[in-house]
Formats: sequence, structure tokens, C-alpha cells
Amino acid sequence: MFKAFKEFAFRGNVIDLAVGVILGAAFSGIIKSLVDSIFMPLIGIIIGGIDVKGLSVEVGNANLLYGQFLQASIEFILIAFALFLFVKGINAFRRKEETTEEVAAPTTEEKLLTEIRDALVRQQNERMK
Repeated sequence: MFKAFKEFAFRGNVIDLAVGVILGAAFSGIIKSLVDSIFMPLIGIIIGGIDVKGLSVEVGNANLLYGQFLQASIEFILIAFALFLFVKGINAFRRKEETTEEVAAPTTEEKLLTEIRDALVRQQNERMK
């Protein structure tokens, strides 16, 4: 049982996923701080010095805190955009690696097989005429 768990836990994909989750959580904290400390105060200044997080409306006996929802939505959009840029950068890097890889010259066997194929195609074309 332990051996099977060890194989599962230390397989490359699981480790990569764990690292991704940890980095994602740390990145989320950075974005939350950016939104709380910089963006939301700026938005508050733009809309007249209002604390966006404290925005609410009373409906009957309920107090709807739509400011917190607005702040969480902005955090989500910023995190999604940052991840989009990150993935786009990784994909561009991968494409660059793929284009720089040299195509190996055909082996002697591949050259012979190509010649045989071409000869068979010529024969078939001559028969069809």
C-alpha cells in the first residue's frame, strides 16, 4: 500500500500539480493585496472617496454587501488575466523551442524507402494511362 502511494505521490504530474497549487495560492495572496491596497482605493477615489468594500444596500432587514462582491470580482478578473498572460508566455516559449529544434536528416533507410515509394507511384501512374 505504501509503495503504491509513494509511486503515485512522486510521479511527475502530481508533483507538478502540487507546485502549481502552492504557487497559485501564493499568487492569489499577492493579487488580493494588490487589489485591496492599490486598485480598490483608486476606484474609491474615482467614485468620490467611497470605500468600495464597505458598499452595501439595505433591503428590508437584510444588508447586502455588494462592495465585497465587487472587490472579489475584481480580484478574480485580475488573477484570471495574470494567469492568461502567464500561460500565453509559456505557450510562446514552447512554440519557440519547437521551431528551434532541427529536423534530423533522413537516414539511408528512409531515403531508400522514399525512392521505392516514388517508383511504385510512377509505375501505378503509368498503368493508369
